[in-house]
Amino acid sequence: MPGMPGRSAPTTRPTLAVVGATGAVGTVLLGILSQHADIWGEIRLLAAPRSAGRKLALRGEQVEVLPLTEAAFDGVDVALFAVPDEIAAVWAPVAAALGAVVIDSSGAFRADPDVPLVVPEVNPHAVRRRPRGIIASPHCTTLSMIVALGALHAEFGVRELVVSSYQAVSGAGRDGVDTLRRQLSLVAGTDLGTCPGDVRRAVGADTGPFPEPVALNVVPWAGSLRADGWSSEEMALRDETRKILGRPQLPVAVTCVRVPVVTTHSLTVHARFEGEVTVDAAREILATAPGVVLFDNPAAGEFPTPADVVGTDPTWVGRVRRALDDPTALDLFVCGDNLRKGAALNTAQIAELVAAESA
Repeated sequence: MPGMPGRSAPTTRPTLAVVGATGAVGTVLLGILSQHADIWGEIRLLAAPRSAGRKLALRGEQVEVLPLTEAAFDGVDVALFAVPDEIAAVWAPVAAALGAVVIDSSGAFRADPDVPLVVPEVNPHAVRRRPRGIIASPHCTTLSMIVALGALHAEFGVRELVVSSYQAVSGAGRDGVDTLRRQLSLVAGTDLGTCPGDVRRAVGADTGPFPEPVALNVVPWAGSLRADGWSSEEMALRDETRKILGRPQLPVAVTCVRVPVVTTHSLTVHARFEGEVTVDAAREILATAPGVVLFDNPAAGEFPTPADVVGTDPTWVGRVRRALDDPTALDLFVCGDNLRKGAALNTAQIAELVAAESA
């Protein structure tokens, strides 16, 4: 009743659509939406027509998956896209034209100057400038590094990066995971890996999405070929880091490596800053930065590894050292779950920023 203490006028909560709800990232996204504060009204689950009719667990209920059609976006306020680039490129503009704010986790719009590339811990202000009605979420490798780097950049001002990534096979999708598990079953309990070419002979042509065997191996390649021998994922990490930090000319050298880990990317980062830095100051920044866990005591064997970080939300940071030959540079090791913060979580966090605009 009007005037009763503790009561407020009812508000209409925004309607959310999840496009690609049945995929690997979509599955994680539904779990996150069920765990986070319930700020949404209706949540529609959309997928390819072949998946329509399936029921998925969401917020303690079973929700039916609807086919991806224009009509499915009627009345939708925010649409989360967890689909391949080619599907997002077609359907994200459709959803935006129908009035939804689109948040896309694919690579279809990351380089578009009219589409902000957002990491809520680093550049939340960018979410409000979206002339196309689309907001992009960075690549999983970039997201595994950028939260920690962004905190250091805000204090010290980064001026150069040298990065190596150690990327989990789930970054190549379910085919990548299935390929690793098949190869591991072939090499387990054998003495393979002791003679040149023996792993390749055992695996044969079954390298899946990778150019070389990934079991008992590391593969210095991720993505597709770009000019001058660079890979698409190396160029993406460079370009996305520049865009997020607002440093379009930032020198970035990167090598992407695929490793026999199921989930969680790791990176070594050599970062040069505008002035002299100290480890104590860097540790204080990292220890208090949102979305970062500092886990760094090598004497006690404490540093992040994928086996410990998988399934968690933060970026984990260890091995923080000042460069031996440059007082303006730091070296560190970072790990981040590429399916959580590296994809689903960042998308959900952006959606929460958008929802807060009308709260």
